[in-house]
Amino acid sequence: MSDDAVPAEAALGHGYYFEDLSPGMEASYSKVITAEDVDRFAVLSGDVNPVHVDEGFAATTMFKKRIAHGFLTGALISTVLGTKLPGPGCIYLSQDMKFRAPVYLGDEVTATVKIASLDAAKSRVVLDCACTVNGKPVITGQAVVMVDRKEQA
Repeated sequence: MSDDAVPAEAALGHGYYFEDLSPGMEASYSKVITAEDVDRFAVLSGDVNPVHVDEGFAATTMFKKRIAHGFLTGALISTVLGTKLPGPGCIYLSQDMKFRAPVYLGDEVTATVKIASLDAAKSRVVLDCACTVNGKPVITGQAVVMVDRKEQA
């Protein structure tokens, strides 16, 4: 990746170490989903389902207008995990997601993760995850990440 393509946030340093984590810790990230976001995600992912990219087609669906890809919305969970909690250095192991409601262009999505449990033997963290729009869940699920220990640093 070229230097001009790397956002300034990439220089975050190391996130939390396993020993610094405890159940109940929480972090969030919010973003307004734009038409450009959806169009770029369609190109990047290859998912050009017309419900995402064609206003005319989307108008004929139950949604009545374009909706964001579920995985675009879910990617905001990755943003929280990789930049805030546990933060840089964690390794994503798994994610389950239930899609509860559509996200429309212009919606502000807030992704929130909360530590549910810690597995000290494996240095793994289980986090409850949710993406919301106006306080209503659009995605719920759970993620598992592996986190460095201080003695390994």
